[in-house]
Amino acid sequence: MSDTRKITVNALTRVEGEGALHVRVSGDQIESVKLTIYEPPRFFESFLRGRAIEEVPDITARICGICPVAYQMTSVHAIEKALGIEITPGIRKLRRLLYCAEWIESHVLHIVMLNAPDFFDCHSGIELAEKFPDRLNDGLRIKKIGNRVLEVLGGRAIHPVNVRIGGFYRLPSRDELTELLPDLRWALDAAINLSQWVATFDFPEFNIDCELVALQSDDEYPMNEGVIASTIHSPISVDEYEQHFGEQHASHSTALQSKRHDSDTPYFLGPLARLELNQEQLFPAARKLAEEICPPFPLRNRFHSIIARSIEVVHALEEAIEIIESYQPPPEPFRHYQHWESEGCAATEAPRGMIYHHYRINDDGTVASSKIVPPTSQNQLQIESDLRNYLPRLLDQPDDIVAAECEKLIRNYDPCISCSTHFLTLEMERT
Repeated sequence: MSDTRKITVNALTRVEGEGALHVRVSGDQIESVKLTIYEPPRFFESFLRGRAIEEVPDITARICGICPVAYQMTSVHAIEKALGIEITPGIRKLRRLLYCAEWIESHVLHIVMLNAPDFFDCHSGIELAEKFPDRLNDGLRIKKIGNRVLEVLGGRAIHPVNVRIGGFYRLPSRDELTELLPDLRWALDAAINLSQWVATFDFPEFNIDCELVALQSDDEYPMNEGVIASTIHSPISVDEYEQHFGEQHASHSTALQSKRHDSDTPYFLGPLARLELNQEQLFPAARKLAEEICPPFPLRNRFHSIIARSIEVVHALEEAIEIIESYQPPPEPFRHYQHWESEGCAATEAPRGMIYHHYRINDDGTVASSKIVPPTSQNQLQIESDLRNYLPRLLDQPDDIVAAECEKLIRNYDPCISCSTHFLTLEMERT
């Protein structure tokens, strides 16, 4: 009788997009772990070629319906870098406000609907709502407030259309933004309470050392820019990203996987990495909250990601309130610019982790080539590595329990699978 076990999750649940998990175990040895992303690739890099650069922000926003701002803003920053466009301080603040709104709505959705149910053996957010209706109602109201900020500043909550190279098509009035303050102040108090509740969860022990990577800045919590910092290596500039990190194709996935060039190792992105590398830059209430509820540093337990996310929600609400309270409409909505042959890259922090874009631009203002590296494709190899380390403690359980516990671990990364499936291999390009 064979002692080989095959543990399969044909469709991962409570994640964005379509993926599966295939584990092969021989005795007590983990033979293979494959996070299989089978959603058809969407070839964004390919169909951006030849498009006018002015179309890029609206196209890249369509990569994701949950974190469109991350893709939109990273593309805009990279193109502005290529063309030498310097935005005004007022525009920069509005862009951080837009990013705050996305962190709020994305993080809270993940916390209350996707991740928290795992800590109470619930199969859905709806089932969790039967146990904690007030927590779910507060969480969904906070998300709705984040969506409202996106609507006011971005034109709509899903795939915003008000962002353009050099700034915005239209600037909000002071009254439009200050009308949001009562709801944002309520949301701040509610988010602190939500975080304190999250901190009471029963967390599995899973402290695994690995390299944590996130943007880092001397004077602000990272969203739109910074150097690329690491818990192992010295910081590098965003321009050096491709010298240190690279993508590869795995036969079991339609998403490229990322690793370090020098050590051939995976790395870990997301709220835990940001908090580990940037806790001193949190706003006051978020920093105080982190001191109260955050586990001791270094942060290595993947199941604590929900705590880090909840702290980031508080930070984003604090920063949003500060930006709006001091808001004065900039003198002009955008900076004018000229086209020329150039190239540029940028990295920002999507809710799920660092995202990287690189564009080459033709002298007629069209895209010659693009490279987009989503956070989920960068985390994919680390997720597989973490599963290999987590599985041995589960092997005395039936296959269905092992599969369910593996899914719980995967959901801690808040994978956005659809975002990651847009690669273009040379073989596909030739066809």
